[in-house]
Amino acid sequence: MTIALYTWSTPNGYKVSIALEELGLPYEVHPIDITQNEQFDPEFLKISPNNKIPAIIDPDGPGGEPFALFESGAILLYLARKTGRLMPESPRAYWTAVQWLMWQMGGFGPMLGQAHHFLRFAPEDVPYAKERYRNETRRLYGVLDKRLGEAEWLAGDEYSMADIATFPWAARHEWQEIDLDDFPNVKRWFDSIASRPAVQRGRTIPK
Repeated sequence: MTIALYTWSTPNGYKVSIALEELGLPYEVHPIDITQNEQFDPEFLKISPNNKIPAIIDPDGPGGEPFALFESGAILLYLARKTGRLMPESPRAYWTAVQWLMWQMGGFGPMLGQAHHFLRFAPEDVPYAKERYRNETRRLYGVLDKRLGEAEWLAGDEYSMADIATFPWAARHEWQEIDLDDFPNVKRWFDSIASRPAVQRGRTIPK
């Protein structure tokens, strides 16, 4: 059965379209144009109470009943559980993947999002905010680079939902005034993920 994906062309949106492509699950795209405030539509609010993309409706959810889900990290874990893929089986590697997924959700997404805002979109120049989020962004890339100097993927030896969650934010490194050459382990990881056909397809959603 076909999963309904409510999304837009943002890093958080790309997480789920990439995961669906990697898993080969059938899905249909419902664009939610956040530039036109479509995320505040009352019908979308029924699916995503926080008025944020992405969200999904799985017609074959738990118990065989339709199931709506919002929050990108929760969706990735749901899809992994549904398919038995893209999360390690061993407890140690599984929880390593979960911790890096939570790191992305709590830091590498929100802080880089603030960098995007103040470095590119803020209607007035706020030097303190620009410096704060520029510095925090570089610190987080340093954390990521150190981890990827220890292991091929965030969970260790396996490509997982933790990598899928983190990649779309790194894909906007230029918005964050980051040169990946300064973080060679991140660059190796980034180029490897960017070359995957499923990732390339997922980054075109919505078309």
